[in-house]
Amino acid sequence: MKLRNALLSAVIFGLAAAPLVARAEGDWKKGRIYFRMVCTACHTDKAGAAIPPVGRTKAEWKAYLTADKHAKGKDSVKYYVSQKYRESIADSNKAAAKFVSEPDAQLMEDVAAFIMRSAKDGEVPASCN
Repeated sequence: MKLRNALLSAVIFGLAAAPLVARAEGDWKKGRIYFRMVCTACHTDKAGAAIPPVGRTKAEWKAYLTADKHAKGKDSVKYYVSQKYRESIADSNKAAAKFVSEPDAQLMEDVAAFIMRSAKDGEVPASCN
């Protein structure tokens, strides 16, 4: 009886914790929406095409995100996923408005999950077109 209760408790705990474990890595689908609608709105190459996550490897993206330097070191990457930034562009950007109340750290995890998944050597290399 004790073994049965212990197994049942373990199963229930595992099911309850599963969404938390999956969420810890970020929701790449939400990250994709934000990246495509906010980041690529400003980032285009000389030909006018969006600069996609597939343009860098996972190691390059990780180094970029870890360094937290954007615009040649002038800004922080985290600023561009911050609530302050989202509020400043919410009137002109639907994704920023949609995610305006999302915690900064969680949105950063979501964007990072999309970037890593979609990098040149990622699980599903993707462009933003």
